[in-house]
Amino acid sequence: MPYFPEDFIFGVATASYQIEGAWNEDGKGESIWDRFAHTPGNIQDGTTGDVACDHYHRFEEDVALLKELGVDAYRFSISWPRIFPEGRGRVNEKGLDFYRSLTGKLQEAGIKPVVTLYHWDLPQKLQDKGGWESQETVEAFAEYARFLFQSFAKEVFLWITHNEPWVVSFVGHYEGRHAPGKRDFKSALQVSRNLLLSHGLAVQAFREEKTLGSIGITLNLTPVHPFSDSEEDILAAKRCDGYFNRWFLDPLFKGEFPEDMLLWYEKKGFALPQLSEEEKSLIAQPIDFLGINYYFRRVVGKGEGAIFEVEFFNPPQSEYTDMGWEIYPEGLYEIVKRVSEEYQPEDIYITENGIALPDQPDSKGRINDQKRIDYLRSHLLALHRAVDEGCPVSGYFVWSLMDNFEWGFGLSKRFGLVYVDYTTLQRIKKASFYWYQKVVKSKRVD
Repeated sequence: MPYFPEDFIFGVATASYQIEGAWNEDGKGESIWDRFAHTPGNIQDGTTGDVACDHYHRFEEDVALLKELGVDAYRFSISWPRIFPEGRGRVNEKGLDFYRSLTGKLQEAGIKPVVTLYHWDLPQKLQDKGGWESQETVEAFAEYARFLFQSFAKEVFLWITHNEPWVVSFVGHYEGRHAPGKRDFKSALQVSRNLLLSHGLAVQAFREEKTLGSIGITLNLTPVHPFSDSEEDILAAKRCDGYFNRWFLDPLFKGEFPEDMLLWYEKKGFALPQLSEEEKSLIAQPIDFLGINYYFRRVVGKGEGAIFEVEFFNPPQSEYTDMGWEIYPEGLYEIVKRVSEEYQPEDIYITENGIALPDQPDSKGRINDQKRIDYLRSHLLALHRAVDEGCPVSGYFVWSLMDNFEWGFGLSKRFGLVYVDYTTLQRIKKASFYWYQKVVKSKRVD
């Protein structure tokens, strides 16, 4: 029976805009997601995160759920505009008090706080000045990070600078499906450069402040498999791997953007995000851990796409989630093994892994989400294989503690171990909650 090490961390994860609500209360400033969700047509079901799960007012109830679940750690993000309504300068003490209360309750419950500094809700005031395309936002993020390191110098177990900078860059600035809703590839490349620089400045501030705990960054990584053995499909897969994975991994661990991608973008006529030697060193300074979010793999072949010339395929024999993502647990083993060998991070945490399902209570109010249990079990078994083979993985976080606002899909997708009735805001523990509770307690997967 697969056992995880005694000191292995089991947790769950959430993000501020997705659960907190209270979007304009107690001095909080507007975020780019407030603006984006309030713009008609941007959110699939027409909802917003104005209330979401109302965690801002119900956090004590949610910490009680965490305590009952028995997790070792809880990953949450801090809303930047709740602390700095204008992005920098004036501090909103009520916002700071909320996170002090939350971390205090977590510590009372014996749960380690894991804090993400940036999970996509940029202050709108900074977006108005150019957002992540601007050097001012890079500097403001460093100030914001340093302030939080000073404010929570001893309370936080792990600090994550950015969650999924690939999504911020390319889904928010090239595909336009996320805030701020831009569709400009050149802009996305500039944003990717600036996010990496802001990460480096935050790590530098963390070291200077001698903050307790550890610091890293979370990337969404995905194995990319060619559709066939043809040379064209293999090259298409390599391009996609450069786009999805190596574009951030290489600067963080090797100090350079991948050369093949620089040449490809140059061929396509895009200005390249230049880095000085000093900036390369800043980005590639040692981090304590790499966070990996894993959900699915990509299967690609040669296609007609304007920038990448690829086509994506959904294997017909596979099962898919409510998001349309392939269920492929082997990919978690594959990506952890590859990163461990090729980039050699000091430590790895799986900071998100989970499945969206159309959960609904039965006639007795119970939610038997067996497919989620099967999904989590299969992925944990794949992860255990990597751990067993010596990969330095120290923890695993289920996405998510509870159903929440799923970005462009609104409230229509449910990832939680806890069901949320968005009319009454009642929390209902699903079957997967009790299954994961046993895993956490025993450190084993049956």
